[in-house]
Amino acid sequence: MSAVLESTANLHCFCLFTEIHFLLFSIPVLAAAVGQEPDHSHGCAHGSCYPATGDLLVGREKNLKASSTCGMRRKEPYCIVSHLQKCFDCDSRRPYDPVYNTINHRIENVITTFKPHRKKSWWQSENGKAAVFIQLDLEAEFHFTHLIMTFKTFRPAAMLIERSADFGRTWQIYRYFAHDCANAFPGVSQGPLRNINDVICESRYSDIEPSTEGEVIYRVLEPAIRIEDPYSPNIQNQLKITNLRVNFTKLHTLGDNLLDPRPEIKEKYYYAIYELVVRGNCFCYGHASKCAPIDGIRDDIEGMVHGRCVCNHNTKGLNCEQCDDFYNDLPWRPAEGRNTNACQKCNCNGHSNSCHFDMAVYAATGKISGGVCDDCQHNTMGRNCEMCKPFYYKDPSKDIRDPRVCIACDCDPDGSLNGGLCDSHTSPSLSMVGGQCRCKANVEGLRCDKCKNGFFGLSAENPQGCQPCRCDPRGTVSGSSQCDPVSGDCFCKRLVTGRSCDQCLPEHWALSHDLNGCRGCECDIGGALDNHCSMESGQCRCRSHMTGRQCTQVESGYFFMALDHFLYEAEFAKMEQGCTLEIREYQPERPATWTGIGFARVPEGGTLEFLISNIPYSMEYDLLIRYESQMPRDWEEVHITVIRPGPIPTSSPCGNTIPDDDRLTVSLVAGARFMVPPQPVCLERGVTYTLRFEFTRYQDANFILNGAIALMPRHSSMEMFNMGDPASNSRTQTYERYRCHDGAKSVARPLMSDICAKLITSMSAIINDGALPCNCDPQGSISSLCDVRGGHCHCRPYVIGRRCDQCAPGTYGFGPSGCIACGCSLQGSVSRLCDKFTGHCQCHTGAFGQRCDRCQAGHWGFPSCRPCQCNGHADQCDQRSGVCINCRDNTGGDKCERCANGYYGNPILGLASGGQCRPCPCPDGPNSGRHFAASCYQDNRNRQIICNCNQGYTGARCEECAPGYYGNPSEPGGRCQPCQCNNNIDMSDLEACDRQTGECRKCLYNTEGPNCGICKSGYFGDASRRNCRKCTCNYLGTDRNQCMEREDCVCQRITGQCQCLPNVIGLTCDHCAPNHWNLASGRGCEPCGCDPNNSVTSSCNEFTGQCQCRDGFGGKTCTDCQENYWGDPRTQCRVCDCDWRGIETSQCNRVTGHCVCQQGVSGVRCDQCARGFSGQFPNCQPCHQCFGDWDRIVQDLAERTKALAERAHEIQTTGLTGAYEKAFRDLEEKLAQAQGIVNARNATAAAVTTLMELIEDLRYDCYVSLHCNNFLCKMFDSEINYLHYQLFANLTVTKNLHFCLHSPLGAYDSIRSSYNKSRDAERRANESTTTRPSTVSQSADTRRRTERLIAAKKDDFNRKNKLMIILPKKLQLHVHLCQQVCGAPGDAPCGESPCGGAGCRDDDGNRHCGGLNCNGAVAVAGNALERAKHAEKELNKAMGEVEGLFIKVAEAKTKAEEAKGKAQAALDKATATKNKVERSNNDLRDLIKQIRDFLTQEGADPDSIEEVANHVLELSIPASPLQIRELADEIKERVRSLSNVDAILKQTQDDVRKAEQLLLDAKRARPNVPTTAWQRPELKRQLPWHETRQTKPSRCVSLCTCVCAHILPHEKCTVKPLSCLDAQILDGQLTDKYNEVQQRVNNKAKAVQDAKKKAESLRDEAKELLQDAQNKLQRLAELEKNYEENQRKLEGKARQLDGLEDKMKAILNDINKQIQIYNTCQ
Repeated sequence: MSAVLESTANLHCFCLFTEIHFLLFSIPVLAAAVGQEPDHSHGCAHGSCYPATGDLLVGREKNLKASSTCGMRRKEPYCIVSHLQKCFDCDSRRPYDPVYNTINHRIENVITTFKPHRKKSWWQSENGKAAVFIQLDLEAEFHFTHLIMTFKTFRPAAMLIERSADFGRTWQIYRYFAHDCANAFPGVSQGPLRNINDVICESRYSDIEPSTEGEVIYRVLEPAIRIEDPYSPNIQNQLKITNLRVNFTKLHTLGDNLLDPRPEIKEKYYYAIYELVVRGNCFCYGHASKCAPIDGIRDDIEGMVHGRCVCNHNTKGLNCEQCDDFYNDLPWRPAEGRNTNACQKCNCNGHSNSCHFDMAVYAATGKISGGVCDDCQHNTMGRNCEMCKPFYYKDPSKDIRDPRVCIACDCDPDGSLNGGLCDSHTSPSLSMVGGQCRCKANVEGLRCDKCKNGFFGLSAENPQGCQPCRCDPRGTVSGSSQCDPVSGDCFCKRLVTGRSCDQCLPEHWALSHDLNGCRGCECDIGGALDNHCSMESGQCRCRSHMTGRQCTQVESGYFFMALDHFLYEAEFAKMEQGCTLEIREYQPERPATWTGIGFARVPEGGTLEFLISNIPYSMEYDLLIRYESQMPRDWEEVHITVIRPGPIPTSSPCGNTIPDDDRLTVSLVAGARFMVPPQPVCLERGVTYTLRFEFTRYQDANFILNGAIALMPRHSSMEMFNMGDPASNSRTQTYERYRCHDGAKSVARPLMSDICAKLITSMSAIINDGALPCNCDPQGSISSLCDVRGGHCHCRPYVIGRRCDQCAPGTYGFGPSGCIACGCSLQGSVSRLCDKFTGHCQCHTGAFGQRCDRCQAGHWGFPSCRPCQCNGHADQCDQRSGVCINCRDNTGGDKCERCANGYYGNPILGLASGGQCRPCPCPDGPNSGRHFAASCYQDNRNRQIICNCNQGYTGARCEECAPGYYGNPSEPGGRCQPCQCNNNIDMSDLEACDRQTGECRKCLYNTEGPNCGICKSGYFGDASRRNCRKCTCNYLGTDRNQCMEREDCVCQRITGQCQCLPNVIGLTCDHCAPNHWNLASGRGCEPCGCDPNNSVTSSCNEFTGQCQCRDGFGGKTCTDCQENYWGDPRTQCRVCDCDWRGIETSQCNRVTGHCVCQQGVSGVRCDQCARGFSGQFPNCQPCHQCFGDWDRIVQDLAERTKALAERAHEIQTTGLTGAYEKAFRDLEEKLAQAQGIVNARNATAAAVTTLMELIEDLRYDCYVSLHCNNFLCKMFDSEINYLHYQLFANLTVTKNLHFCLHSPLGAYDSIRSSYNKSRDAERRANESTTTRPSTVSQSADTRRRTERLIAAKKDDFNRKNKLMIILPKKLQLHVHLCQQVCGAPGDAPCGESPCGGAGCRDDDGNRHCGGLNCNGAVAVAGNALERAKHAEKELNKAMGEVEGLFIKVAEAKTKAEEAKGKAQAALDKATATKNKVERSNNDLRDLIKQIRDFLTQEGADPDSIEEVANHVLELSIPASPLQIRELADEIKERVRSLSNVDAILKQTQDDVRKAEQLLLDAKRARPNVPTTAWQRPELKRQLPWHETRQTKPSRCVSLCTCVCAHILPHEKCTVKPLSCLDAQILDGQLTDKYNEVQQRVNNKAKAVQDAKKKAESLRDEAKELLQDAQNKLQRLAELEKNYEENQRKLEGKARQLDGLEDKMKAILNDINKQIQIYNTCQ
C-alpha cells in the first residue's frame, strides 16, 4: 500500500511539474504566435494587444460533454488494476458533492478547481467502451494554445484531437496519439513535424505506464518549429477554434479481456480523467486587451475566459473581426506587433454618416483608401461624397463640406446631353467647368438652347439636338452649310435654288464651288431645242441627229449645211432664147472655178428658169449668182423674177412681201465670178417657186457663162440674230465682223473659221431642224462619212458631187473604183469628153479607137497613118513604131525580115523563090523537145548548117553536153544541166564531172565529195567559196588518231577546230585550258594543282607547271617549302644544308632534306666521295674497273646472305616447320584431293589423270619446298616412286573392286559416259566430211593456202637464205657497234661484260648497256643527258627568277600605264580645252566676217533693207559665242531671202533719180496750180505714191551708207553713197533711228571685242594648261625611272632581309633550345 501511495505521489508531482513547465513554455510560444508580448505599459494604443490566457473550461461546465459517462442510468461497478483488485461503484445521476456524493464522475469533474478534493473527483467512462469522445462547445471564436489531460487510469492506447472553427459544421484533426500508430491509424505520418499544420501520429503519450496520473499534452504551435509570420492567415486559422473534441478510440488492457469475455473482466478497463485543461484566450486579432461576457453569460465567475472582445482600434464584433461603423476606409486587418492596423474613418465630407469597404476601390487607389460612403446627402455622390449628383454642379466658391456646395444645373433639356446634365465641377485637365452644360453635337449656347451654325430644328427627340442643314456647300454662299436655324432654309448663290441649294436655276447646270454656283447651259441656239439642260451632266436637249453637251456637234454620218447648200446648177435650168450647155473637163491638178458639169452659155436676150421646190425653212434668202464673164465689160442688165404659185397669204411668214420685192434688176461685173443682189427674197417652206433670169442688155452683143445660183439664208431674218437680247446682238456682231456670209459666195472658198462654223451650224440646225444625212453614194465615195462642214463626201478618183454620185466631165464608168479619165486624143477627137457609160470619144475622120488615138488596122504613125511594111508575113503593126506584130512563117524582126530563133533562111525573098525559113537541125527543130541551139545559119561556102548552141551544149548539132554539164540530150525530153560541184571544178575539163550522172570527179581547191561541197580531210573552210585551207593543228595538243604525220592532222571541216587532247583548247589545240599545263607531254594538259591557300592564283606556268606561290611556300604546286628549303610548310621549313661543290641542284629533297648529289658524290650533304670513287672530296675519281666486277659479286653475296639471315630469323621465330607451314598446308590439300579421287565410287579415266597430275605436283612441291640436297632428293624421289607404284596398284585393284563388286552404278555410269564420248566422236567425224564447210574441206583449203604461200614466199626465203650467209659479217659489225655503243665488245657474254651489250639485262630485268667506267656512246649520252638535265634545272630556276622579275616588271608597267593614262587624260582635257577655245575664236572670227559681209553686201530692195535694219535695232547682241553664232545664222538667213538684189538696187536708183526730178518739177509747178487742183482725187492718189517712191530709196540708201561708214571705217563701203547733204532731208525719226543704230552697234562691237579678249584669255590659259600637262608627263617619266631604281634597291634589301631572317631563325632555335634546357633543369 505504501508503494502505491508513493507511486501516486510521484505521479502527482510529475503532473505539477509538467503544468508549471508548460505554462513557462507557453509564454514564448504565445509570443511567437502574436509576434511579441503585448506592452502592457501602453495597452492597445501603440500596437497589438491580447487578452489574458486562461482555462477555457472554467465557467463552461454546460458546454462540456462526453459521449460516455459511468452511472448515468444506474449505479455501475468498476474496479481498479492492482495486485489487490478493488471494486467501487459509480453513480453519476446526482451532482457531485465532496461529502454526500463522491461517486459522481460526470465530465464537469475534469475542470480545474484547485480545491482540496481535486484528486477525489474525476470523469469516468462506461466499462469496456473504447470509442468515447469529450467535446467542448464555445460560444465564440477563441485562440486555443495547448491542452493538458491528466488520467486516473491508463492513458488511451489510441486517441485523436480535432477542432472546428465554424461551430461544428466542419472538423479538422490536430493530431493522432497511439501506442502503435501503424495499426491504430494506418496511413498517417509518424513525423517528424516539419510544418506547423502537419497532421502526424505521436506515441510518447500512449504508453501503458504510468497506470495513473499519466498526462497527454498537445501544443498547437510547437516551439521547435520556426514561424516566419505569426500573423499569417495560416497561423491564425491554426489557433482559432469554436469547438474542441478529444476522441478516445482504443483502451489499454492487460490482455485478459481477450481470454475471458465475462462482463466483470471489462469492469477494470475504462477511461478516467482527473483533470482537463484547455488553455486559450479570447480571439480578438490583437485589437482587444480584455474580453467581456457574451449576452446571457454570467460575468461573476472567477477565472472564466469570456468570449466577447472589448474592441479597440475602431473595430467591432465578438472577435473584433470587422471595422466599426464609419471606419471602413481601410480593410480590416489583425494588429501586428507595434502596428495596430486600426480601422480608418471614412471621409464623406460631412455628407454621410455611413460607409462600407470596397476592395476594388482599395486596389484602384493603390491600397490607400477603400471606403465608400453610403447615402450621400446634400445632392452629393461619389466614394467620398466629393461629387455633385447628376444635374448638379459644385459651387467653386464653397467648401466641399458645405451643405449648399451643389447647385442645380441650368441647361436646356432639349439641347443638352443626358436631359440637361452639366459639368459637376471645374477641372482644367479634364476640360470641365462647373455648371457648364454639355450640349448635344449640333447645339451650342450657355444653356445649350440654340442650334450651331449649319444646323436647325432644336428637338429633345433628336440625339444630336439639331438637324444638319442639308445645304450643298457648292450652292451656298461662301461655300458654308449655314441655314435658317428654325426653318432650315439655306442661303443660296445667285444661280442656285432649292431649300438645300442643291439645284441650279433653269437653264443652268454644273453645281460647283464657283462664285455663282452654277454655269449656264449655253445650249446651242440652233442645235438644241431650248436652253434647258441636265443639271448633272449639262446635256442639252438636241435636235435631230445633233450631239454633244451643247448640241454643237453632229452625229456620225451627218453634217451641217453650208450657206450655199441650196445650190441650183444652170446646166439643169430651163434654157430659152439661144442658151446652150457648155461642159468643162475635170482637171484634178487645178482647182475648179465652177460646180456641176459646166455652165449655161447665155447670149444677150437669153433666159434661164430655175425650179425651186426644196425650201426647208420660211425666211428671207440672199440670191447668189455664180458666172464667168467672157468679155471685159460688165453685163449691164439682168432681170430676176420670183414666180410664185399664187398670192401670198398675209398670215404667212412672207405675208409682207409686195410684187416689187419679187422683181430684181442687177448687173454682172466683168472681173467678178459671183454677185449677190442687195435685196433678199422671201421664200416659204413647202412652196414651189420659179426663178426667171432674163439677160437683157449688153453693150456689145456677146454671151456670158452662168454656172449656178444658190439661196443663202439671210441671218438678219432669223430669230437667233434678231431677238434683240445681248446674246443675239453678240451673234449678229460676230457674224458680221468675221464676214461669215462672204465665205460661201465663191466656189474656191477659204477655210471657214471656227467662229463662223459654230454660227452656221446653229443656223443649219434651225433651218433643217437638226443635222442633214450625208447620204454618200456607196460606189462613188470612199466611206459613208462626209465633211461635217458642208456635207461633202470623200469621193473616189474622178467622182464629183456633194454625194459623190456622178463622174466628172471628161471621165466615164462610174463604179466602185471611181471613174476613168476619157483620155480622148487631142488630135483625133472632136472634144475631150466621152460617153459617160462606154467611154468612147467622138473621133475626127480617119481616127479610130475608143480614144480616137490610133490608125485603122494595117496602118501606123497616128495621126499621119501609113501602111505596115511586114514582107507579107504579118497583117498588123504597132500603131506608133510600125513594128510588125505576130510575124508568120517562122519569121521575126521589126518588119518580119529575118527568120525566128531556131530557124534559118531568107524570108525577104518570099515564098516563091524557095527562101522560106526552115527549122534548125540542132539536133532537132524547135518545138521538138530536142532543140538546144539559140539559132543557126547556113554557111554560104559549103552550105552546111552551123548551130549556135545554148550554154551547156556542144557538138556540131548541139547533141552533147558541154564540159561541166551532164545529162542525156540524145533522149526525148533529155537536157544538159550544170554539174552541181559548187564551182570547184574546171569547167573546160571533160572529165571534171560525169557527163551522164553529174557526179563531180575532179574537185579542185582542196574539196571533195560528190558535189565538191566539203573540204578535203585535213582542210577546213567553206567549199562553196573556194576557201578550203589546210588544218593547222598543233601536233602536241591534238589527238594522235587525227594525225597521219606531225604536220598532217584532221580538223573539223567547217570551222577548222582540231580534236584536242584532254584539257587542251584553242582552234588549233595550241594551248592548255585555264589552270592546266604541260602541252608538250603529248597526252593532254595536266591540272596545275596549285594549292588554293598557298598560291597567288590557281593558274600556273603553261610550260613548266610552276605555280605562283605566296611568300614562304615553294614547290611546283606551292605545297612545299620555298626554294632551297625542306620540311612541312604547315609546321616548319628548314634550309637545305648542302655542299655546293657536290650537289646537282641547290634544291634538296623536300621531305628528307637529303641533297641531290653529283655522280661520284654521296652523303646527306653531298660532301663525300661515293662508293666506287676514291680521292679527297671534292676531287673524287672513279675506282679501277675491277672494283665494279668485285662489287657486283660482293653485292650479290650480300643479298643472298641477307635473304638467308631473314629466313633463319623466320625459322627461329616460328620454329622449324613454321617456314614451311603454307607449303605443308598446300600438300595436305592436294593429298586430300587425291584421297577423294581414290575413295570415289566411280573413278573414271579423267579422275585417274587428275590424280596422276596431283602426284606430280606433290613431287615438285616437296622438292621445291625442302630445297633438298642430292641425297635427300634421291631418297625423297625413290619414296615418291614407291608410293606412286603402290598407289597405282591399289588404284587398279580399287577400280576393279568398284566396278565388279560394290559399284555397278559406277560401271554403268562409266560405260554410259564412254558411249556418249564415242558417239560424239563419231558425230564429229561424220560432220568433218559431210558438212560444208567441213573439217576435211577446211584442211584441204588450208593445204592449198599453204602451198600458195610456199610458192609466194619461195623467193623471199631464198633471199633471206642469202642474207644468212652475209649475217656473220654483219655480226662482226654488230660486235664492233656494241663496243662503240655500250663500251664493251659485242661478243662477250652478258654475265662477263661489265658494260653489257645487245640483249643483256641486269639483275632487275632491265636492259644493260653502258655503265660506270664504260666509254660507249650510251655512257657518253647518259653523261650528256645528266648535264642536260642539270642545265634544264638551272634554266628552270633561272626561268622562275625571270618570271618573278617579269611579274614585277609587269606590275611596274601597270603602274606606269596608270600614271601614263592619268597624264594622257590630263593632256586630253587640256587639248579639248584648247580646241574649244580655238573653235570659239574661229566662231568669233566667222561671226565678225559674216557681220562685215552683210554690212558690205550690195543690193536689196528698200523694204527688205528697212525691215532688216529695224530687226537689227531690236536685237540684243549676245555676249557668249553660242549666242553670237545663232545671231550670225539668223543674219545669213535674212540675207538669203533677199533675191535679185542688184536689179532691185539698180531699179531703185533710177526711181530715185526720177523721184528727185519729179519733186523739183512739182516744186516749180506748185505756185502755178490753183488751190482747188490739189483737191482732185487723181492727184491725191498719185502724190503719196510719188513721195513714197522718193523718200524710201533715199532714206534707205543713205541709212546703209552712213551705217556702213560708221561700222566699217577701215573698209571700202560698196554701197554707192548719196551725198551726206541728202541725208539731212530725212525726217527726225530716221535720224534718231540712225543714232540709235550707231550707239547699239558701237556697244555690241565693244561687247564683241570683250568676247574676243576673253577668248584670247581662255586660249592663253589653255596653253598654260598644255604646258603644265607636258611638264607633268615629264615628271611622271622621271618618277617611273626613280620607281624602277627604287624597285631594284628594294629587291636587294629583300635579299638582305632573307639572310637576316635565316640568322634570326637560327638564333631563335638556339633560344628555344636554351629555354627547353632551363625548363627541364637539364
